[in-house]
Amino acid sequence: MYKILLVEDDKDIRTVIVNYFTKKEPCSFTVDIAEDGQTGLEKAYENNYDLLLLDVMLPEMDGFEICKEIRRGSDVPIIFITARTNESDILNGYALGCDDYVVKPFPLPVLYQKVAALIKRSKGLVRSPVFTVGDLSLNPNNGIVVINGREIKLTAREYGILKVLIENKNSVISREKLIDIVWGYNNDTDERVLDTHIRNLRKALGADGKLIKTVIRRGYKIDDK
Repeated sequence: MYKILLVEDDKDIRTVIVNYFTKKEPCSFTVDIAEDGQTGLEKAYENNYDLLLLDVMLPEMDGFEICKEIRRGSDVPIIFITARTNESDILNGYALGCDDYVVKPFPLPVLYQKVAALIKRSKGLVRSPVFTVGDLSLNPNNGIVVINGREIKLTAREYGILKVLIENKNSVISREKLIDIVWGYNNDTDERVLDTHIRNLRKALGADGKLIKTVIRRGYKIDDK
């Protein structure tokens, strides 16, 4: 049985998450709740949790502050669940040490699977394979991208796009699907924003940027053929 702390000030959201996680069969989770940031931080210090679910906009102390404090002495998995969709907020979350960033509204089954997978990885129960294409490799266990032995620095969006493409190597992924996966479900991100990130990703990958192919009227794929 895994123990989760949910820090969320919206009662309705707390209720649906707790009900889904604790009533789904077979039941694998217990969920503690906190309605404000200060209480959440205190509970996180006082208990041993397998994962924290943090809203960003909270009374007393926001989720970013909680994450920053927790990361001073703990590597417990942290997922932000928030309505804030600005890229600067998402990048800030990752910079502070969160493991995932889920945008509201989200499907409960997706959140459940993200939580279960992250806990299993954190406990060494599951290790994902390192993906390679050409001279490029992506290690989803530590988020590192390497080309010819040299680590490549990517933004969170660029990494997310590359991960989806390389996990589906040689298959075309539509723009709509890429946006759904990388930006979050029910997102109204313009496809031109995705195209800009693709251009930036190709530039960051240098010569290996040519591995990312544009398939007219269909989407993108990463191709090692």
